[in-house]
Amino acid sequence: MSYFTYVIFSSKFDEIYIGHSNNAEKRVIEHNAGLSRSTKRYIPWELVYKEEFTTRSAAMKREKELKSQKGREYIRKVILKNK
Repeated sequence: MSYFTYVIFSSKFDEIYIGHSNNAEKRVIEHNAGLSRSTKRYIPWELVYKEEFTTRSAAMKREKELKSQKGREYIRKVILKNK
């Protein structure tokens, strides 16, 4: 089984959310359905980035890196550059 670290973006609110899942696309659908309390108020979300890992712990480690100040700067400067 593969695991993913993903980044979703709400252009309407200029919000970034970083998470991990074994099915990133399904997880985005859940976020947009309002099933996650932390992201409900910023709907709609768009999947803008994902990385694949072989273990959940590796995906969680990368999620933590992306949630750091440097990680968020990377997301804004590189991933969202064209948004």
